[in-house]
Amino acid sequence: MSGRTEIRPPPARGEHIWAESLLGRPLPDFRVRAAPDSPPIAAAADDFPELDCVRRRLPPATIAAAQRRADAVGVTADRVLVASGLMTEETYVRALAQSLGLAFEPLAAPQRAICPLSDERLIEASAAGLLPLAEGDALTLVVAPRGIAARRLHAIMEGAPELRRRIRLTTSERLAGFIHGAAGDALGEHAAFGLANARPALSAAPRRLGWPLFPLFAVMPVSAGVAATIAAPNVVPTVVSIALSIVFVAWIGLRLIGLLAAVAPLPPLPRQPDASLPVYTVIVALYREAAAVEQLIASLDSLDWPREKLDIKLVLEADDHATRAALEAMRLRQPYELVIAPAIGPRTKPKALNIALPFARGLFVTVFDAEDRPEPDQLRRAFAAFLAHDERLACVQAQLTIDNTRDGWLTRMFTAEYAGLFDVLLPGLAHLRLPLPLGGSSNHFRTSALRAVGGWDAHNVTEDADLGMRLARFGYLSSILASTTYEEAPARFPAWLKQRRRWFQGWMQTWIVHMRAPIRLLRELGPAGFVTLQLVVGGTVLAALVHPLFLVALAVKIAMAGPRTGQTIAEMVLYALYGGTLVGGYATSVVLGLVGLARRRTLSTAWVLALVPVHWLLLSLAAWQALWKLVRDPYRWDKTEHGLARTSRRAADPRAAGMAKPAQGRSVSGDIRLSSDKIKAA
Repeated sequence: MSGRTEIRPPPARGEHIWAESLLGRPLPDFRVRAAPDSPPIAAAADDFPELDCVRRRLPPATIAAAQRRADAVGVTADRVLVASGLMTEETYVRALAQSLGLAFEPLAAPQRAICPLSDERLIEASAAGLLPLAEGDALTLVVAPRGIAARRLHAIMEGAPELRRRIRLTTSERLAGFIHGAAGDALGEHAAFGLANARPALSAAPRRLGWPLFPLFAVMPVSAGVAATIAAPNVVPTVVSIALSIVFVAWIGLRLIGLLAAVAPLPPLPRQPDASLPVYTVIVALYREAAAVEQLIASLDSLDWPREKLDIKLVLEADDHATRAALEAMRLRQPYELVIAPAIGPRTKPKALNIALPFARGLFVTVFDAEDRPEPDQLRRAFAAFLAHDERLACVQAQLTIDNTRDGWLTRMFTAEYAGLFDVLLPGLAHLRLPLPLGGSSNHFRTSALRAVGGWDAHNVTEDADLGMRLARFGYLSSILASTTYEEAPARFPAWLKQRRRWFQGWMQTWIVHMRAPIRLLRELGPAGFVTLQLVVGGTVLAALVHPLFLVALAVKIAMAGPRTGQTIAEMVLYALYGGTLVGGYATSVVLGLVGLARRRTLSTAWVLALVPVHWLLLSLAAWQALWKLVRDPYRWDKTEHGLARTSRRAADPRAAGMAKPAQGRSVSGDIRLSSDKIKAA
């Protein structure tokens, strides 16, 4: 074969079709068809051909324990050996290749010259675990065994031994490393600009033509307002004040509707047997988190999900040597994988998440932050929620709460805010099937839906709110999950201000992006969804920006009015609007916080709600700084430092009980805990 031939990558759930087209003959499937209702992989105790290559290397009792575990969890026994730490993936795959008479392919850099895939297609090959190599006129298929591939390969070699010359084996780690090395630039470009290239109208990336988006949106309204005020100094301020008051009344009304509609998320369905669970991908984007990685890994190890069916991607920046060294010192094994983000495009969390998305093997994907402490059964609850709905449900958001509540009044206010948002308002909006501005972590996605909408916008510094709205525009639903994730909140004002500034900046980006085509937005979201976006995203930002101006205007009017009693009806109506809006805004924040704290059983913190007016002024400061930063430096990510908490309330929370107890290795019956020492003892 001369030159480079373009070969289209496999369609979703069709890797065997791709292999057949390459090798020119029908083949058994290489991988498990991962689906919620798929039957477990059943095998008799003596029918584990994938173990034939290592039976002489391990004691019979170890082989028997691995077979029992594999049968209980619904995987092949090679997955058990690797996940338990008894054997590295490379050791097993080399043994398998030798047993089947196949060559082991190390996938060194020179192999790129004989791979007929373009860089873009090479990235997609990772999800398939298949890679073609063209040597002369022969096409060879390199397979990274996953799922039941090892067992299927036995059947293939028995039925078509002549294929031994055209199939080679490698490891998933080597395949991923080869793709990162050979197509690193393309991977970085895809992560940073994939959404902007595919759907430019839905990305906050800078536009190639025309005025810069954000300065234009910032300058035009201000210029128009100044011109109108000069032309009609007595009319325009009054009209604007009335219009803003109406907007804020609607904003308050939506919050009250969410409060009244709020229902507790449905309790989880009965526990699903391990054998029926699919592969689940967990992505954690890390930057300068060396101090937090030990607790992070402990929390991930505590997840109640079969280790053999976990796929955990830890995404690091190339220059973050400290975090990488801390992780490498822990000598992590499967299901952990370190992914290095290329230094292309903006350095943001969503870009890091996009780096990992093409390599995600799970039917579902969840995102955690370095400081997150999710309840151990959160993945099971999310899976049960997806099982209870059709495929329109694309995301379930866990309820976030603050762990270091007692670190100061800011963390107490953060606790009340989160309680009002995640325990009251968002469940109400979800009950009404309205778009949700997602939280930045502990959101669980159908992988197919996440890829269908283009993943995360690497240029939006509050990617979660944007993604929630984009999912709704594509016809998907989001819901709230009855599971808690504990987070660390900044306790000091500079760190708090930096975080809130980034949040407000991202909400501004989100509103501007989705309002580029208002008519299309209205058609895609429907009237209720359209209004929700205006009030939840735009209204929150507008309220923070206008609040200090509102206070000043009200004070000036009261001072100018003095003690006189002959006020006109118009003045009285205006005062009522001002006062009612102000009091209503404070009151809804307090009520949401009180209801949320009551549901969290943390009413002892409720005294902090007396500081809501002060908190609103601080939010206004953050919003105005965000507006300035949006114009001057729209894509810079202001990172929040973690690992600074001085207190923790998880131990006192009954729902947090058992969070530190590893559940990773349990079988369905609980009688097998498959750690390496247990199997060796067997």
